[in-house]
Amino acid sequence: MNEQHKYRSTDKMSDLICDNYSLLMVMSRFGLSLGFGDKSVKDVCEAQGVDCPTFLAVANFISEEQYSYRGNESDFSIPALMDYLKRAHTYFLDFNLPAIRRKLIEAIDCSSTNDVAYLILKFFDEYAKEVRRHMEYENQAVFTYVEQLLQGRLSDEYDIATFASKHNQIDTKLKELKNIIIKYYPEKGNNNLLNAVLFDIFNCEQDLATHCQVEDYMFVPAVAHIERKLKNEP
Repeated sequence: MNEQHKYRSTDKMSDLICDNYSLLMVMSRFGLSLGFGDKSVKDVCEAQGVDCPTFLAVANFISEEQYSYRGNESDFSIPALMDYLKRAHTYFLDFNLPAIRRKLIEAIDCSSTNDVAYLILKFFDEYAKEVRRHMEYENQAVFTYVEQLLQGRLSDEYDIATFASKHNQIDTKLKELKNIIIKYYPEKGNNNLLNAVLFDIFNCEQDLATHCQVEDYMFVPAVAHIERKLKNEP
């Protein structure tokens, strides 16, 4: 890692979390657990079997939001980054989206007479299906292709540019869902439950956008670099 970055391997892990609490999500997606006392980032990663440069690369990317892949393979490990992305997919599909759905049902009036509530739930379910399709395609097709690449096997039918060109943003439906809730759901007094779930939806939208940026700006260029090396291209 370049020393100009915000976070370094010698920093205390607890300082990173206190500086930017969204790094809690990064930690959990690398399989790092809490309870590390005053240990440095390097010591925490080594003790828990996590590639430290990859953790720092993601943490710095998320905190600084400026990154361009320089073709330096020591910056991060592609297998470690893929593992991080897979864990993120599991988080969204198995935990985050189901939790938001449960909160939505609790917050809105799902009686047959409430058309707006029905529309909200329908929109959310369509959105969750779209996210699932997107992430399962990555798990099954993209990561399998990259694993083969790492073993030195190119494909005649597929390359990472194909994935990048189809890597549509999956947050359009989420924006529509927020608008329906904000503009059209009739407020019944002080609906703390609805406001809380709306807050969760905003957080989910930001988290997904960051996830897609990690794929677009870190993962895709690194994979393209391996493809060029295997094809002996500059």
